[in-house]
Amino acid sequence: MSKAEPHLLVVDDDARIRELLSRYLRTSGFRVTTAADAAEARQKLAGLDFDCLVLDVMMPGESGRALTADLKRTRPVPILLLTAMAEPEDRIGGLEDGADDYLVKPFEPRELVLRIRNVLQRGAPRERTEAPRELRLGACRFDLQRAELFRGAEPVHLTAAETALLAALARRPGEALSREALAEEAQVGGNVRTVDVQMTRLRRKIERDPKFPRYIQTVRGTGYVLKPD
Repeated sequence: MSKAEPHLLVVDDDARIRELLSRYLRTSGFRVTTAADAAEARQKLAGLDFDCLVLDVMMPGESGRALTADLKRTRPVPILLLTAMAEPEDRIGGLEDGADDYLVKPFEPRELVLRIRNVLQRGAPRERTEAPRELRLGACRFDLQRAELFRGAEPVHLTAAETALLAALARRPGEALSREALAEEAQVGGNVRTVDVQMTRLRRKIERDPKFPRYIQTVRGTGYVLKPD
């Protein structure tokens, strides 16, 4: 089984830059989640695990540097700062705040990819638990490699959205994921109601009693957690 794609959190208040970076990084072999500012980044960090953060320095509210300094007190995640400020004092300040690298705008996307890979390679190796090949869910089993659900030997039809959400939960069984994080990771749109609707449909296909779910459980105030056998 191939290693999981590194998961990046890209934080920039410019929607156009977020979209361009997200598209390019995905085609370069990364999983990408985005946030518009430090507050949204903190929400994503509360529900997802990331291999590297790519932060814009100049953002409304909490700056990228301030977020870096705060995160580095409690999280070992590598951080690469992006900024339009090219003075040596600015770069040194960012590194002093704990950034692992610093890239000045404008930059070549290929350089960003290389710097991210270098940061990941030279960082302290993290213990990564590979997801199992399949998860047992009562009478059903979910094949993570093929992203397919079976009841016994018979395949269970899932829509693209249902498949993406079940796969997102299955990659981190036992871990509560927020509705917002699930919507972002599964790319089912930003409406959390959409996540609730899809989870209801998934329960009908998996649970013995969808009204009292055993496997796809609601975490009050957060989102959902998958609890396989």
